[in-house]
Amino acid sequence: MTKEKVPVTIITGFLGSGKTTLVNYILTEKHGKKIAVIENEFGEIGIDDGLVLETKEEIFEMNNGCICCTVRGDLIRIINKLLKRKDKFDAIMIETTGLANPAPVIQTFFVDEDIKEACLLDAVLTVVDTKHITQHLDEEKPEGVVNEAVQQIAFADKILLNKLDLVSADEKHAVVHRIRGINKPVEIIETTHSKVDLDRILGIKAFNLDKMLAEDPDFLEEGHHSDHDHDHDHDHDHDYDC
Repeated sequence: MTKEKVPVTIITGFLGSGKTTLVNYILTEKHGKKIAVIENEFGEIGIDDGLVLETKEEIFEMNNGCICCTVRGDLIRIINKLLKRKDKFDAIMIETTGLANPAPVIQTFFVDEDIKEACLLDAVLTVVDTKHITQHLDEEKPEGVVNEAVQQIAFADKILLNKLDLVSADEKHAVVHRIRGINKPVEIIETTHSKVDLDRILGIKAFNLDKMLAEDPDFLEEGHHSDHDHDHDHDHDHDYDC
């Protein structure tokens, strides 16, 4: 009998979008699921930089049975470490830093044989700050530099449209229009304070590698950082103040 793979969700989104609020919700609510949350900081300097030891991972057992760990850089090692634990997880969630293009994290699950054997990339979940996303999408980048906000929406299998209490109905519709211009088929879940039914974002088998390779055949090539953007068009008809 083949061993069931652990589903993995990658949580991405710009700084201030509500990713950490979502993670805190997962780590504190009594939802009955055993989830390992990896805060993947990619070696960037974080606010709590002085509190995290560079040389080892911090692993915390939470009161609701979940696990939280912080790792810089070596994602493969920490995932293998978690998989070796006696207690099995219902899911693994990886929170990326706000400026991270999700492509290298996605690639991890297809280039490392042990992880490919044990894990299933379930979905890329992008948390969007409805109030400020337009200014991030409109930001002019130097030639050859990827706009991470566009990438995060383009890669998303699901989008949490967050902070809806801070915008008008017209502002919300304008943001949805921009998102659809970048990633037409993506499911959009409307949230406030990142509160969401976990069954809508975990164990959903939403990630499709074949679809991604059809759009970008070199996606899994080593050192390849995808400039992935479905049917992306810059539509500025709905400019509004953030």
